[in-house]
Amino acid sequence: MTRTLLIVDDDPEIRDILKLALGQAGFELAEAADGQSALSRASQIQPDLILLDVGLPEMDGFSVCREIRKTSEVPILFLTARDDEIDRVVGLELGADDYVTKPFSPRELVARVRTILKRSAPAAVEPSGGRVMRRGVLELDPDRHLCRVSDKPVQLTAREMELLAKLMSRPDHVISRPALVDAVYGTNIHVSDRTLDSHLRNLRAKLLAAGCEDLVETVHGVGIRMGTCAAA
Repeated sequence: MTRTLLIVDDDPEIRDILKLALGQAGFELAEAADGQSALSRASQIQPDLILLDVGLPEMDGFSVCREIRKTSEVPILFLTARDDEIDRVVGLELGADDYVTKPFSPRELVARVRTILKRSAPAAVEPSGGRVMRRGVLELDPDRHLCRVSDKPVQLTAREMELLAKLMSRPDHVISRPALVDAVYGTNIHVSDRTLDSHLRNLRAKLLAAGCEDLVETVHGVGIRMGTCAAA
């Protein structure tokens, strides 16, 4: 199945570079040059992933992301000319799945897009089975990208889903931060503690709002542990 991507950037040259690289990779593409157009296009075409420039005129990428996250968990990959860790953390806290700094390698960007789509795509439903994971009132089906608390759905990004799956694979065990980073980003990729903390903070907030208290626990100086998800 061909995946549809929405490219949002006010620079036509950047859009052309992205369209060339992603078009050659086999994706269907739509584009927008500003925030309001991006929101309209995203609503119309329901893309599988959005490549979103931070430095848009009038309505910046962070504001666009915030609006999209009110109704959708579509994967979002931020593009920015700035390499400030604070900006990256803000973007991740808003629910972005990844962050690429300009100038970027088109080949690397295509690889990141494919990785995000692979993590976020639900697998075909099979009559028997898959790895459904349970912890108290929490149920996670990573293969179909489904999370429920007391049978009510919880919308998670691809990164949050991978983090939760890793923690649920070893309940009551403390998992080191490097092991969590490897599970979400792959090996040999540097991810700062603040980036990981942003994903964990978002995950905790969503689970708490759904009724899980003290599920993701920090063991200071050691790592992260999965608690018991009892109804709040």
